[in-house]
Amino acid sequence: MGKQLRAHHLGDHQVTAPQAPGPQRAWHLVPAGKARKFILLFLLLVAAPGMFFLVRSGTHRFMKLPYYGPKEVEAPGDTLYHTIPPFAFMGSDGQVVSDTSLAGNIIVADFFFTRCTTICPKMNGQMQQLQLRMGRDGVFKDVVLLSHTVDPEHDTPEVLAEHARHMQADPARWKFVTGTKEDLYLQGSEGYLLAAREDVMAPDGFLHSEHFVLVDKQRHIRGIYDGTKSAEVDRLFTDIKNLVREENEKARLAREAQQR
Repeated sequence: MGKQLRAHHLGDHQVTAPQAPGPQRAWHLVPAGKARKFILLFLLLVAAPGMFFLVRSGTHRFMKLPYYGPKEVEAPGDTLYHTIPPFAFMGSDGQVVSDTSLAGNIIVADFFFTRCTTICPKMNGQMQQLQLRMGRDGVFKDVVLLSHTVDPEHDTPEVLAEHARHMQADPARWKFVTGTKEDLYLQGSEGYLLAAREDVMAPDGFLHSEHFVLVDKQRHIRGIYDGTKSAEVDRLFTDIKNLVREENEKARLAREAQQR
C-alpha cells in the first residue's frame, strides 16, 4: 500500500528587470559609538515589545497536522474527512475494546501477529519505546496504543496477554486486540487504510503493513509512519505532542463557546 502524498505548492517567483542607475547619493558616516546606541535604542523601543507581543498573543503553539484518506467537500470551508468506523474487539484481558470504550482518546494503531518473524519484532520494539517515552506523563493521559493481530486463530486473548507481559506493556496505555478475521481485516483496509490479510505467498502466511497510524479524538487519521524506523517514530512522537495541544485547544474553545 502506498503512502498518501502531500502536495507542496511553490510560490510564484517574480523576476525584476535591472533598472538604470539613478543619481548618486551622498553617504555620511556615523560614529561607531552613536551607531551602537541607535541600534540598542531601536531594539528596546521597537523589536523587544514586538517579540513580547508575538510570544504573549499567539494562540496556536502547535503545528496543525494534515488529514489523511478520502474526503468530501460539501461546501466551501465544510469538508468531511475520512473517519475510522465503529469497532469492537476482544482485548488481552478478556474485556471488549471498542470505539465507545476509547472515546476521548487519541489512538496510535498498528497490525502485527505474535508468530511473525519479519517486521513485527521491530514494530513491537518501536511501540515499546514510544510507550516508554510517554511514560506516566499526564500530558499523554489520553493517548492509547492499539495493536491488532492479523492471526486471530492463534492469537487468543491468553496468547496476547503473554505477549503483552513479554513487551512490558502498560495495560492502560498499550492494548492488544483480537477478533474475527473479517472484522480485523476490514478495519485495517477500510478504517486505517492499511494492508492486513492472510496471504499464503507472504512470509509466515500473513500480509500486513509496517505503518503506525495516528488517529485524533474525532477518529480522523492525522499521520502515517513507518513503524520499523526510529526516525519515523521520532516524528510520530512529535506529532502526538502537537495533536495533544490541538485537541486541548479544541476543548478550550468549546468550553468558551458554551459559556457565551
